[in-house]
Amino acid sequence: MRALRSHTRGGAETLVYEEAPEPKVGADDVLIEVHAAAITFHEFMWPETWAAEDGSDRTPIIPSHEVSGVVRAVGPSVTRFAIGDEVFGRIAFYRDGAAAEYTVAAEADLAHRPLALTHVESAAIPLAALTAWQALVDHATVEQGDSVTILGAGGGVGVYAVQVAKLLGASVSATAGSADVDFVTGLGADLVVDYRDGESVKKLPLADILIDTVGGNVLEGAVDLVRPGGRLITLSAPPAAELGAEREIDVTFFIVREDPEQLEKIAALFNEGKLRSIVADVYPLERGRSAYEDGPSSKNPGKVVIKVKD
Repeated sequence: MRALRSHTRGGAETLVYEEAPEPKVGADDVLIEVHAAAITFHEFMWPETWAAEDGSDRTPIIPSHEVSGVVRAVGPSVTRFAIGDEVFGRIAFYRDGAAAEYTVAAEADLAHRPLALTHVESAAIPLAALTAWQALVDHATVEQGDSVTILGAGGGVGVYAVQVAKLLGASVSATAGSADVDFVTGLGADLVVDYRDGESVKKLPLADILIDTVGGNVLEGAVDLVRPGGRLITLSAPPAAELGAEREIDVTFFIVREDPEQLEKIAALFNEGKLRSIVADVYPLERGRSAYEDGPSSKNPGKVVIKVKD
């Protein structure tokens, strides 16, 4: 098969488009003919990108861990999928990704894809939308009438966090780049301000729940946007232990987990037209390296997707 691979640790500059062996299918695995794969730009920085579960080096690696495609083979323990099923999901980062003509994923990481969408649109969903869902439903337990603020609402997770929060009945304030303010408003946010406009950000109404998709210095100031006793969910890195303590704000960091039932539920919402898939840019597989090099500077909201097959 043809694939995008990296033979040495590094960044996008190490990627080459080349022939690679077709992956082997384990007992609990599904072999997928890839139609589209979405990019997570930070994956080259993560240890699990370069090492297997036992810690051994696994280069050369194949990136891009959100996939949409068609089942071509299943392991003997697989019960939820059959050959010919159209699926989507996120592949564990310690395994090879989907920037290839074929990939293998664990059955538990997959769901039936939303057939109302294209494969490109489907690939932009799994990691980002599942993260937004778990942040708002599992960790923040958003209820009807809650006020939610989303920092970085034009990003891959942010565009779904806005939509899910509105679907749950919350009022939504958000920050985004100036070029994305109207777009995020169109997703349903009640108030959107330019994140560079410090005074406007400070004037955002205090939220019951804040979702921080940005991290870094932004997280330190985020507690000032949450009411005393509220909740702050951050996705970038574990926060300092004392963050939010003075105002009794519950600060939580989490890493998205596999949940095929949630992914099936999310797919149904897309099929029903209650959620929109947001694709920033699309690159063919042979230009996958350019997708990784150019993507972080994209001026479009949403996920960058590699199209492998029509």
